Amino acid sequence: MADVSPRTDISTDADTDDRNHRLESYRSTVKEASDSSDRSKDNKDQKTLRRLAQNREAARKSRLRKKAYVQQLESSRLKLTQLEQELQRARQQGIFISSTGDQAHSMSGNGAITFDAEYARWLEEHNRQINELRSAVTAHAGDAELRTIVEGVMAHYDEIFRMKANAAKADVFHLLSGMWKTPAERCFLWLGGFRSSELLKLLVNQLEPLTEQQIGAIGNLQQSSQQAEDALSQGMEALQQSLAETLSSGSLGTSGSSGNVANYMGQMAMAMGKLGTLEGFIHQADNLRKQTLQQMHRILTTRQSARALLAIHDYFSRLRALSSLWLARPRE
Repeated sequence: MADVSPRTDISTDADTDDRNHRLESYRSTVKEASDSSDRSKDNKDQKTLRRLAQNREAARKSRLRKKAYVQQLESSRLKLTQLEQELQRARQQGIFISSTGDQAHSMSGNGAITFDAEYARWLEEHNRQINELRSAVTAHAGDAELRTIVEGVMAHYDEIFRMKANAAKADVFHLLSGMWKTPAERCFLWLGGFRSSELLKLLVNQLEPLTEQQIGAIGNLQQSSQQAEDALSQGMEALQQSLAETLSSGSLGTSGSSGNVANYMGQMAMAMGKLGTLEGFIHQADNLRKQTLQQMHRILTTRQSARALLAIHDYFSRLRALSSLWLARPRE
C-alpha cells in the first residue's frame, strides 16, 4: 500500500499555483496587447474620419464655387443678350449705324488723299508763281507787271483756303493733325496753318524801310491778329474740356443695359455735336489768315508786297528743307 506524504501534496499545490499564475499573466499580457491594438485602431479610425470630413468639406466648397461660377456665366450671358438686343433695336431706329463705319472711314480717307494730292499740285503751282515773281523783282519789272503777278499769288492763296474748307468737311482731323505738312512745319502749326501774328513779326524786318504809318498799321494788324488767335485758342481749349467732360460723364455699368445703351447713345450724340464745331474753328482760323494777307497787301506798296510774299515763301521753303535734312540725317 502506497504511502502519500504531505510533501507530495505541497508540491502538487505549488505546481498548480504556478500554472495559475502563468495563465493569469498570459491573459493579462494578451489583454494589454488587445487594448493597445484597439487604441491604435481607434487612432487610425479617427485620422481616417478627419480626412474624410476634410475631403467632404473641400468637395462641398468646390461644388459651391462651381455653382457660383455657372451662375455668373449665365448672368453675363443674359446681360450680353440684352445688350445685343438693345443695340439691334438702336440700329433699326438709326441711332447707331455701325455698318456704315467702314464706309465713313473710307470716305474720310479718300478726302484726305484727295486733299494731299490737291495740295501737292497747289504747292507746285505756287513755286512756279514765286519763281516768276522773284525773276520780276530781280529784273526790276514795272509796277503794273509786278501788280499782276502779286495779285495772281494772292488769288492762289485764296485757292488753298477754299481747298482746306472742302477738306475740313471730309476730314477735319487730317487738317488739324497737319499730316499734309512736313515735320518741321507741323511744329509751328496752329489750327491747320500758320499764325498770322507770328508771320507779321517775321515780315517787319524784311520790309524795311517802312513809313511810320505803315509801321503803325502793321502793329495794329499784328495786335488784332494776336487777339483773334487767343480767342480761337481759348475756344479750342474750352471745346476740348467740354468734350472730355462729356465722354467721362458716364460709362456702361453691369446692370440696366437698356438705360446704359440709351445713355451711351446720348453721350455720343452730344460728343459728335461738339466735334462738329471743329470745322468752324478751322474756317475761322483760315479766314483770319486770309484777312491778314489781304490787309498786309493793302498796307504795303506793290514792291513791298512782292518782297513780303517772297519772304513768306522762303520761310516755309526753309522749313521744308529742314524737314528733309532732319529725315535724311545719319542715325547711329
